[in-house]
Amino acid sequence: MSGLSKSPWIIHYDASSCNGCDIEVLACLTPIFDVERLGVVNTGNPKHADIFLVTGAVNEQSRDVIRNIYNQMPEPKVVVAVGICASTGGIFRECYNISGGIDSVIPVDVYVPGCAARPEAIVDGVVQALGVLEQKHKDTQAAVSNMDNVLYLRAEKSDAPDILALQKTAGQCEAEVYNEENLPALQQTLGELQNDFDQAVFIKAVVNGKIIGSVRGQTRDDTALVSGISVHPYFQRHDIGRRLVEEVEKAFPNAKRFEAFTGQPNKRSLHLLGRAGYQEFKTEPFTPAITWVYLQKERQ
Repeated sequence: MSGLSKSPWIIHYDASSCNGCDIEVLACLTPIFDVERLGVVNTGNPKHADIFLVTGAVNEQSRDVIRNIYNQMPEPKVVVAVGICASTGGIFRECYNISGGIDSVIPVDVYVPGCAARPEAIVDGVVQALGVLEQKHKDTQAAVSNMDNVLYLRAEKSDAPDILALQKTAGQCEAEVYNEENLPALQQTLGELQNDFDQAVFIKAVVNGKIIGSVRGQTRDDTALVSGISVHPYFQRHDIGRRLVEEVEKAFPNAKRFEAFTGQPNKRSLHLLGRAGYQEFKTEPFTPAITWVYLQKERQ
């Protein structure tokens, strides 16, 4: 972790601020405050960033941008809300087009108060973010070293936010495989996922209290439809995906047939379903870059 803590990369986004906090963020880079002495690098690419620093309140135009930047950042990652607008919506929170602070869209780890936030407070927030980042890395490493104790449990609707975050993280990896951002897993909202709990059975893989994998299934006549297989990138290649498929199949003891689908050219998912006994029976074009491959399996 020493490499991350000594050279954190930060991406800064102005959600809809008055530019007061943005000016103070820039002041942190000047020789007076010199946040770069902490090894900080200001990057414009979310895939290279460790810390997401946001100023301003959330409005209709910035909501999706914030989500997209957050989803593209690799784990572990930390979000810092700078200024009262980013923290609560500030004096604009009653406006018709303001939904609140940054935590109304994504989870926030560190809040920096102020209107505008002083450079000293912003630097202190970055220092706190480094501590959070290091702890998240330690938690992830502890979970990886404890893979023999993975629990496969029925998920509840209260797990929806964690499952959605996992789905976005895993879906971003798939998007890079397909070179296509328009994937259903990346477009689904929390409300839509919560509604799915009324129709489907969700199974989660848990280690050290952290959800690292999930899958869902629902019935159609005598067929159980298996979908949404998601495994956190840190925990792939540990056979978790296949175990999730097995567990969701057990949730439908009366099903005579199982059906699943994945995309071509996602060889990893095709291999996973093949190992679970599924065989291809049809294909269907989705986009010029993606072809859905449908697979089935008869109950033995």
